[in-house]
Amino acid sequence: MKPYNDAMETIQNSVLKLKEEKNAIILAHNYTLPEIQDIADFVGDSLGLSRKASETDADLIVFCGVSFMGETAKVLNPDKKVLLPIPEAGCAMASMCTGEQVRALRKKYPDAAFLAYVNTTADVKAEVDMCCTSSNVIDAVKSLKETDIVFVPDTNLAEYAASLVPEKNIIKFHGYCPAHHGITVWQMEDLKTMHPGADVISHPESPMDVLNMSDFIGSTEKMIGYVRESANNEFIVGTEIGMYHRLKKLRPDAEFYFPPSAICQTMKMTDLRTLYKSLSEETGEIILDRDIMDRARRPIEKMLTIG
Repeated sequence: MKPYNDAMETIQNSVLKLKEEKNAIILAHNYTLPEIQDIADFVGDSLGLSRKASETDADLIVFCGVSFMGETAKVLNPDKKVLLPIPEAGCAMASMCTGEQVRALRKKYPDAAFLAYVNTTADVKAEVDMCCTSSNVIDAVKSLKETDIVFVPDTNLAEYAASLVPEKNIIKFHGYCPAHHGITVWQMEDLKTMHPGADVISHPESPMDVLNMSDFIGSTEKMIGYVRESANNEFIVGTEIGMYHRLKKLRPDAEFYFPPSAICQTMKMTDLRTLYKSLSEETGEIILDRDIMDRARRPIEKMLTIG
C-alpha cells in the first residue's frame, strides 16, 4: 500500500500547490470521494456550496460534484472561470426536467408560483420564480404568496414539503434522485432489525414511506448536525454512501449503516488525478449563455436569502 499512498500524497501536494498558484478554490459535495473531501476548501450540501460560490474572491472555482452544481457556481460568478473536472458527471434528476417542460407548465398553471429544486439545469432555473435546496425547501414554500406552487423536478421532496405545508397546493413533477428513490422501507427495516438501537435519519429526497419511519429528516448538513448533537452511537443513514466519510470523521465513536442502493456513480467520477488534470490544464470549463445566466441568477439569489 505504501507506493500507492505515496503516489496519492504526491498528487495531493501538487493539487494544493497549483491551487495556491492560481488563487483557486476547491468546492466538494458531501457525496464525493473521501480523497476529494479531504483536499477541498469547503465540503457541504448544495445550499452551503452555493453560498460559498457566491462569496468567494478566488479567481478560479473548481467544483467537485455534478454538472448542475458547477452551473450554479457559474451563474453566481459569470465573469469567473468555473471548472467541473468531469464534464460528463451529470445529475440524473436534473436531466429529467427541461426549460421547455417548465414553459409548457407555465401555460397550464398560469397563476401558480414556480419553485425549482437546485438539482436542475441552468435553463430550468431561468424559467422559475425561486430555487430551493433540501435545507430550505419548507421556508421557500412558505415564502411564496401563491397557494398553487409547481415544484420541479423532485416528486419526493415535493411530497415531503406538501406534508409540512398543507395550506399550499404543491403540484408535483415526475423527477427523482435514483440513489434516494431506490431506498425502500424493506431495506431500512432490515437495517433496523440488524441494528435495533440505531436512529434512522433520512434525506427528504427519499420516498415518503421511508421518511415516515425515520427519527429525523433533513439535508446532509442537517443530518450532520443531528449526529453531532445525538447521544446515540448508531445511525441508519438514508442517503448516499459518500456521507459516511464526513460522519465518521465527526463521530469516530459511532457506527453508520447505509442502504445498499444508495450510491451516485457520477458523484464518484472525480478523483485526485482528474482534479489535478482539470486544475493544471483548466479543462472542463462551464460555459453558459449569458441570457440564461442573467435569468437564472435571480431565483438562485432568492434561494440564498431563505432559511
